[in-house]
Amino acid sequence: MSPCGEGEPRRLKTVCVYCGTGEGGDPAYMAAAEELGRMLAAEGLGLVYGGGSLGLMGAVARSALEAGGHVTGVIPAFLEEREVMMQTVSELVVTKDMHERKRTMFERADGFVALPGGIGTLEEVVEMLTWGQLGQHCKPVVLADIGGFWRPLVDLLAHMRSEGFIRSGFEVDYRVANSVAEILPALRRPAATDEGAFEAGVADLEQL
Repeated sequence: MSPCGEGEPRRLKTVCVYCGTGEGGDPAYMAAAEELGRMLAAEGLGLVYGGGSLGLMGAVARSALEAGGHVTGVIPAFLEEREVMMQTVSELVVTKDMHERKRTMFERADGFVALPGGIGTLEEVVEMLTWGQLGQHCKPVVLADIGGFWRPLVDLLAHMRSEGFIRSGFEVDYRVANSVAEILPALRRPAATDEGAFEAGVADLEQL
């Protein structure tokens, strides 16, 4: 058996969700965050998120809590007021800086989902893609492409590949979910067994 367990079903207990502290311009973003929170709770999966109470971040946490789920908020001390820390989470972890926050979220999660968000959300999910590409983890990363939000990133990754900056043998393993209902199946999909499987998320999206 390989370190990444290729071909084996994913065993999930906790999911980290990256998302924005704003609501965005499309009501579908907030609706997706609320639906995802409820779904995680219904499946008995813990939620790890950025600890705030605003925007999509607050929506996914509140909906999970209201549905009886376990929610862990992780927030650096300097953002307690700016992101309006949610006091009602099951567990609140206050870190000394952003690096500790991201490391804590990584260590506590079995997989990652990126909902729409801003530059912070982008930075968090790209870091997980990078760590995976470098062999530092085998946890699944799902881009929740609500309303086509992540299409520009998927296109950029394809451009990097075509220009030779993402090379054979050093693929970026990610999955694309076109709706909230597709997120958990994408997270649980067995790890890629060959280079072609790494392209699955891109291929699914490009068929739309």
